Amino acid sequence: MDSLPGMPFVPGAVRPPTPSSRPRWFLVHSTGLLVRSEADTFALPERSDLLDLDLDPSAALYLGQLDGEDCFALPVETAPPEPWSVQGLRSLYASFGDDLFVAAGRGVQLASFAQTHRFCGRCGTPMRSAENEHSARCEACQLSFYPRIAPAIIVLVRRGDLALLGRSPRFPAAMYSTLAGFVEPGESLEQTLAREVREEAGIEVTNIHYFGSQPWPFPHSLMVGFTAHHASGEIQVDGEEIIDARWFSIRDLPQIPPRPSIARKLIDAWIADVERGSNAG
Repeated sequence: MDSLPGMPFVPGAVRPPTPSSRPRWFLVHSTGLLVRSEADTFALPERSDLLDLDLDPSAALYLGQLDGEDCFALPVETAPPEPWSVQGLRSLYASFGDDLFVAAGRGVQLASFAQTHRFCGRCGTPMRSAENEHSARCEACQLSFYPRIAPAIIVLVRRGDLALLGRSPRFPAAMYSTLAGFVEPGESLEQTLAREVREEAGIEVTNIHYFGSQPWPFPHSLMVGFTAHHASGEIQVDGEEIIDARWFSIRDLPQIPPRPSIARKLIDAWIADVERGSNAG
């Protein structure tokens, strides 16, 4: 399926016989993307840049199309001097915007998969990449590997017009966010949600509703968003994953996650809902 101008990124696996006229190239370093500094923003390399950097465009991984242009990713081990630099993917959102950020995230994940699955984990034989999908297969023992995707839930819990936000020790100073956690073997998404909220904040929830999902390449997550309501219990943080949690109103919000995270989308949706209720009253 081809994308049309103005359409969002459309993932793909089969490399076209002839690339589009202005393909996008994502050069993936172990710590981020290789980009060129231009004034107050960053630019992706052109095909001519790849050749100047002694990189082989034919070895690039096909990602799909964005605005009718093919997208490719190519792992790189070293960063050349200025104007090139390696920038963390999070820091590039302001320059990239939503759709390019999604394509870049896919590139980072697939390049990482290619780099970490060059040999079979069972017998050590060199792997062979599939031509019609993103996978690697061992010709010796016939074992196939696919890019890892780790499902995780993220939830905004409400108590009336208040929302539960927690602070992780990994967050920037003063930032609070919605609660989240990875799915464990044998769990449904709803069971994961209830367990994570219980473990991290000490409360029980009810009225669980699906909100939306977001691929999140840090490093290879699929964030599945929900809303829920407080059922019982008082806040008691675990002190490890969450060091503080509180019920906040829209009038006393702390620092919250930036766009484009689904955490921010959950918070923004809650704020809009409370404001609609206030206006209706």
